[in-house]
Amino acid sequence: MTPKAKARTEAARLLAFFESHGAQVVETDILQSAEVLLDLYGEDIRARAYVTSDALRGEQMLRPDFTVPVVQMHMEHGAEPARYTYAGEVFRRQEEDAMRPSEFMQVGYEVFARENPAAADAEVFALFKQVLAPLGLRVATGDMGILMAAVRGLSTTDRRKAALLRHIWRPRRFRALLERYGDKAKVLPPARAALLAATDALAEAGPFNGLRSRSEVEARIAALKDDATQPPISGGEAEILDEIMSLREKAPMVLERLRDIAVDLPAITPAVEAMDARLTAMAARGVDVDGLDFEGSYGRTTLEYYDGFVFGFYAEARPDLPAVASGGRYDALSSVLGQGRSIPAVGGVIRPELVLALGDKS
Repeated sequence: MTPKAKARTEAARLLAFFESHGAQVVETDILQSAEVLLDLYGEDIRARAYVTSDALRGEQMLRPDFTVPVVQMHMEHGAEPARYTYAGEVFRRQEEDAMRPSEFMQVGYEVFARENPAAADAEVFALFKQVLAPLGLRVATGDMGILMAAVRGLSTTDRRKAALLRHIWRPRRFRALLERYGDKAKVLPPARAALLAATDALAEAGPFNGLRSRSEVEARIAALKDDATQPPISGGEAEILDEIMSLREKAPMVLERLRDIAVDLPAITPAVEAMDARLTAMAARGVDVDGLDFEGSYGRTTLEYYDGFVFGFYAEARPDLPAVASGGRYDALSSVLGQGRSIPAVGGVIRPELVLALGDKS
């Protein structure tokens, strides 16, 4: 049997496992609308996806993942609550490591449910843990919702908070913005100072030939000028963000520390209470939450739709391998794709060829 055939056999086993737990088997098109993915992720997605086009449908992408098309399918005609499972190939460009595959299988499980998100999180995680138990994998968990709530709770402008939230999945850019907005930024960077002084020059400029119109450039300069007049993010609040991002401990210990942090930044309280409810629901499903690792920055380099609980399963003896499985909560994605409707959702995917590589014989 060829490696691809073996991966398909393993995918069928995993698919049957999720189906046996109440999931409906669904399929999605391999060719996906590039417009939808570009609207969600911007031009960055081009570096990760294969792009093609035709005269009638415009730009298309070979399916880079399943979550977006499954959400679209559910928002168009899905019942509530719903559980879906799927299996098939996804395609990712690899420009830095030729040994990493550009085409591989994924098997997924997604839950759409309005009631009790903590129970849905626990359900998805517990099923993944159960089916992957023979491999003895290291488990990592996090919560993007806590960090996002902390950003929203900062004593600064909505524009600055929106910029930080937009780049929360890009750690270097996020750090640069936080330093720019913070009280350690005593002077403007030279390039930015020059831009702020450009209003008079713009008034005397000739015709515009670039991609930006005069009004767009004027609006950007005005925004930068306004931002320069705003008070900085305090050192205390910046330290709180740093502390949240540096948390790395067992989940119950992190929960207690987050409760302490919430005294100084009350905006995170609902997210902390959601984490507490999730851990309680996990324990009820037999998960050893006392031994569960939590990382404050986990999830910040994955696809940008995760906005709550996130998790991953890794082979410690094989650091060369990517996550065997990963997933999380993506409530906001259904709002973006739902055309006025939304529903809380959580799910994850497993790489069957990695399960095989690690010797699962169950």
